[in-house]
Amino acid sequence: MLVLTLGFIAAYVEGLHNAKPEHVPVGVIRSDSTAAKLVTAVRPHLKPVAYADSGAATRALDRREVYAVLASTGTGSLALTTASANSPAAAELISEALTAAATSAGAKLAVTDAVVVLPGDPRGLVPFYLVVGLVLGGYLASTALGVTAGTTPRTVPRAAARIGALAVYAVLLGAAGAVLTGPLLGIFPDHWLVLAAGGALVVFAAGMLAAAVQAWVGLLGTGLLVLLLVALDNPGSGGVYPPEYMPGFLRGMHTWSLPGLGTDLVKSLVYFDRAAAGSRVGALMIWAVVSIGVLFGAAEIFGRRLRPDSL
Repeated sequence: MLVLTLGFIAAYVEGLHNAKPEHVPVGVIRSDSTAAKLVTAVRPHLKPVAYADSGAATRALDRREVYAVLASTGTGSLALTTASANSPAAAELISEALTAAATSAGAKLAVTDAVVVLPGDPRGLVPFYLVVGLVLGGYLASTALGVTAGTTPRTVPRAAARIGALAVYAVLLGAAGAVLTGPLLGIFPDHWLVLAAGGALVVFAAGMLAAAVQAWVGLLGTGLLVLLLVALDNPGSGGVYPPEYMPGFLRGMHTWSLPGLGTDLVKSLVYFDRAAAGSRVGALMIWAVVSIGVLFGAAEIFGRRLRPDSL
C-alpha cells in the first residue's frame, strides 16, 4: 500500500506540478517558408510539421495531428487557425507565442479558432473526467465480481458469463455517462448516442483488463490496476495537459493507456472528425480482446485447480 501511494503521488506531482511545453506541433504548408521560420523561431516550445498543401494541413488539424495551422496570406501577414477543443492550453500557448514572434518580426497575425470548446466544457476537461469515471467504473465492476464470485473463473463457460456480465454493465454505464453529460447536464447535448457507444467500449476494455489481471494474480491485481489505471495513466492521458507538456516517460502514454485512448476518443466524437476516432476504437478493442484471451487462459489453467472434480 505504501508503494502504491508513493507511486500515485510521484506520478501526479512529477507529471503535473510544472508542466512545460516542448515540441507542440503546428502545421505549415511545405512551400510556406515564412510560416515555418516563424514557428521554428519559437523552438523548443513549438515544432513545425510540414504538409503538402492547405487541405492536408486542415485535415491534420481536424484529425488532431496538430494543434494549429499557420499560413502566409500573401499580403505580408499570416493567419493562424487553432482548435482549442483539442487543448485550450495548447491553443493559448501557440496563439501567444506566435503573436509575440510575429510582432517581433514586424508581421501581422490574425488568429481564428476553428474548433471551439462548447459552453459547458470551457477548459476542455469534461472528456477526461467522463473517461476517468468510465474507466473507474469498469475496474470497480470487475473487482466486485472478483470479490463475490472469485477472481479466477472455474470454467471457460463461467469466464464467458463474466464477460457477458461486464458487457451488459458497460452498455448501461456508457449510456448513463452519455445521458448525464448530454440531456441532463447539457454539456454535449447533440452527441449522446455516439458517446454511449464509445463510453461502453471504454468501460468494457477497463473491466476486461481488470478481470484478466485479477484472474492471474488474484486480488493482488487490484493494487497493480490502481497503479496502472489511476496513478500512472491519468496524468499521462493528456486529459489535464496535452502530452507535449508531460515529462518523457508520460509523454507517449496517451497513445496506448485506457484513459488516454478514451479521452482522445471522446474528443474525436464530440469535436472532431469521427473517422479519426477509428484508431482509438481499434486500440480499445485490442485491449478488450487480448484481455478476454488472458481471462480464458486463466480459467483453463488455474480454474481446474478450483474445480471439485479435479481434487
